[in-house]
Amino acid sequence: MKKLIIVILFCLFTNSNSFSNEVNMAGDVDKILIIKSERKMYLMSKEKQIKEYDVSLGFAPIGHKVRQGDGKTPEGIYKISGRNPKSSYHLSLRISYPNEEDKRKAEELGVDPGGDIMIHGLPNSMPHLGRLHLLNDWTLGCIAVTNKEIKEIWNTVPNGVTVEIKP
Repeated sequence: MKKLIIVILFCLFTNSNSFSNEVNMAGDVDKILIIKSERKMYLMSKEKQIKEYDVSLGFAPIGHKVRQGDGKTPEGIYKISGRNPKSSYHLSLRISYPNEEDKRKAEELGVDPGGDIMIHGLPNSMPHLGRLHLLNDWTLGCIAVTNKEIKEIWNTVPNGVTVEIKP
């Protein structure tokens, strides 16, 4: 029975919902769409979906990020504003949170909006976790994918691409 459960988990978490790796995406991605309620991230080109990823979110994913430490993943329109090849999580693409509206809202509430929201891979201390990371929302507000997936995203998505995060 234990072996059967392990085999089922292995199959479940090694089967990707992504499209074929044969899709040529270089230079084609003009938007990243993240739908939090679906735990999905889509790479888009001219309003067409060209790649799909399962994601983990912040540990308190419902609602828009308002302040540092709330565990929420922001919602709104942002940009990829930079990248960190030496991140504590395997590669990371910076999302331009907080935007002006986020800063205004946080100021009204008298709180720090936080920052350092990224699309990233797995913690460097747990590179073999793979798709098991999808069992729980575990980031501090970031969007997490597997290491293989972040390498693909890193090599495909240029800085400046629009990131739309929907509830």
